[in-house]
Amino acid sequence: MPGQAESKIMSKLKQLETFVAVAARGGLTAAAKAEGVAPAIIGRRLDALEEHLGVKLLVRTTRHVSLTHEGNAFLEDCQRLLIDLANAEASVSAGGIKANGHLSLTAPAGFGRRHVAPLVPRFRELQPEVTISLSLSDRVVDLAAEGFDCAVRVGEMPDSSLVSVRLADNRRLCVATPGYLKRHGTPQHPHDLSHFDCLTLSSDASQTRGWAFSVPQNEGVEVIHLKPGGPLSCSDGEVLFDWCLAGYGIAWRSTWEVQAEVASGALIPVLENFAAPSNGIYAVFPQRKHLAMRVRLWVDYLKDQYARPGFWLSHE
Repeated sequence: MPGQAESKIMSKLKQLETFVAVAARGGLTAAAKAEGVAPAIIGRRLDALEEHLGVKLLVRTTRHVSLTHEGNAFLEDCQRLLIDLANAEASVSAGGIKANGHLSLTAPAGFGRRHVAPLVPRFRELQPEVTISLSLSDRVVDLAAEGFDCAVRVGEMPDSSLVSVRLADNRRLCVATPGYLKRHGTPQHPHDLSHFDCLTLSSDASQTRGWAFSVPQNEGVEVIHLKPGGPLSCSDGEVLFDWCLAGYGIAWRSTWEVQAEVASGALIPVLENFAAPSNGIYAVFPQRKHLAMRVRLWVDYLKDQYARPGFWLSHE
């Protein structure tokens, strides 16, 4: 019967809570006093839990208890489970969940200025007990070593010890102004770019593989990388965007940067039939068994904002 199943689940949960309480307080008597029950009840719950698991979690004497090797390992999992449960309950309670503490964030400079920084004070309005610092840098930050809680990164995530959550899709487009294309013509194939003014990242920038394109081959489609040249280059992508918008050439930019200008007609996509597969915009954080609630809420907030209709069409 459903009622019996629910009763078993509640009983199991109470056993886990009791185990954590006894471990934290160092004894059955202290845990019983805190809960307002007899020590014998605490003992029966622990007996039932150990019998169910088939292992000894605690070594109990008349004066104190100590954790076994199995008990130590199980304690961490139980604490995480109970915290997650408390967070889940709070998130649906009246008024929603609130977080506190300090949130240390990092993001790429251009993307961060436009699509992260404006959201930070708005997030704090929702979570006034959270203080926030934001570092904008185009270098790959070591989150754990430098003490960051969360980073926003654009592009596919390499295998690493970081946990990633996909926030939104992102594509790269070749774009130019209508005026530039009227004066110089329109490339029909990626290899045609050698005859145009391409606005490229300078050699000291992080984009080392060049511009990516999907090119049909005999048995399908192959992604190729080109490094077109041009009279102007810069280590700052936002400068390249400004130069492109001023009509100085063709740039290879992300949709998060140019979507509003493409929608308005200020920039025209070229070589769309050769566009490389989309990559992603991610929130990444160090591998942890328990993620602080302020980080969880920040990631959820970003996902919600980035999913809003028209978000990428505005320069927030």
